[in-house]
Amino acid sequence: MSPLHLTKVAVGCAHVETFARRVATRVRDGELRVPTRMRPKRMDELVGGYLHWIIKHRIVARQQILRFDDRKDGRVDIVCSQDLEILPPLSKRAHQGWRYLADDDAPKGMAEHDGVADLPPHLYRELAALMLI
Repeated sequence: MSPLHLTKVAVGCAHVETFARRVATRVRDGELRVPTRMRPKRMDELVGGYLHWIIKHRIVARQQILRFDDRKDGRVDIVCSQDLEILPPLSKRAHQGWRYLADDDAPKGMAEHDGVADLPPHLYRELAALMLI
């Protein structure tokens, strides 16, 4: 069975570079913890899938979901890999919290696009804004 994914808005980030710096400062022991108030009903299907990050109404990055941990305050941590994979932007409406994303609807990684992964993020953003990539 294909893994299930989540989408989440990177609140307060205007650019993927800003978000990448935020992730780098919050990583501990190779993991990023993303707290959420609601426990996903489909947690088992999400492990091994990706948390896709939305910035300015576009999915722009993803991190692999490793597991879910309960917190003492009653919330749940979505525990993700420290590796932030930059993606070709895909339009997606912003939303509160997180939403499920089927594997068939999930964006593909840059490795699957010819040479795009080698572009600096600022150049990629400008080319994407001009709809050239």
